[in-house]
Amino acid sequence: MLDVTLCGVQFQNPLVLASGILGLTGAGMYRVIESGAGAVTMKSVSEQERPGHPNPTMVGNQTYFLNAVGLSNPGIEEAKKEIEHFKQLSHAPLIGSIFAGTRDGFVRLAEHIDEMPIDLLEVNLSCPNVGQEFAEPFAYSKEAVKQITKDIKEKTKKPISIKLSPNVWNIAELAKAAEAAGADAITAVNTVSGMAIDVRARRPILHNTHGGVSGPALFPIALKCVYDMYEAVKIPIIGTGGVTTGEDALAMIMAGATLVGVGSAVYYRGEDCFQKITNEIKDTMNSEGIKNLDEIRGIAHETMNNKQITIR
Repeated sequence: MLDVTLCGVQFQNPLVLASGILGLTGAGMYRVIESGAGAVTMKSVSEQERPGHPNPTMVGNQTYFLNAVGLSNPGIEEAKKEIEHFKQLSHAPLIGSIFAGTRDGFVRLAEHIDEMPIDLLEVNLSCPNVGQEFAEPFAYSKEAVKQITKDIKEKTKKPISIKLSPNVWNIAELAKAAEAAGADAITAVNTVSGMAIDVRARRPILHNTHGGVSGPALFPIALKCVYDMYEAVKIPIIGTGGVTTGEDALAMIMAGATLVGVGSAVYYRGEDCFQKITNEIKDTMNSEGIKNLDEIRGIAHETMNNKQITIR
């Protein structure tokens, strides 16, 4: 009923732990699978260890989270050990994630990929809160997206998914650039740039001043990005951003997503949110007479074109 195939990889359900949440250790990733996720995306890793930004790095409420963690991670060599540990514990699909501040840095990281037992590689071109170090994200430029996608495809046989930013006006064009350069999938979206100010202290709350907005506030933005890209590219889309309920996940699939990333819902609903969301998906599918997810993928586009649909 919920099984999905993306880039030749089979998933028991479409829910994937989004990068940046609990994806740092093999034991932590295994715990997520045991909690009902169909797959795990690792936290994005760089060539060398990164401490990230000083605290405070996160603030939020019931409608949004704002983070400026700064891509803290232990580096690629330590990440390899955690990947091996996870694969000893589970046969569930594992999505690696890499980022770099230069084109050459991505190339060097890509040289490690084929020796790692991951099923898919996410290429993070779009973190919004490291601009002081790396200038604007590569995901803002069609040419940069093309070049880095092409470079990485030349270095690995693994399928790759390019992670794009919502902080652009033409995300569908950027998705087309990635597809033209050989990307196997698109992950959309990363967080939206934002900030919070403490009115009593009269200063920004985050040490980094600004950060990335996630949580429910991001969901309608992410949904539209997925909808727009589905009409522009033929490669599959991993839709992520603010998904917290089964109806959110189904909406992402109806907009065109094959897999659905879940991140901040872990904070809102607990680590077992994957099982909760899965149950909600099943309940809605049963009540609406939907037999499988292929039946409704992209169906929102058909509805707008006044085509006959099967959903009641």
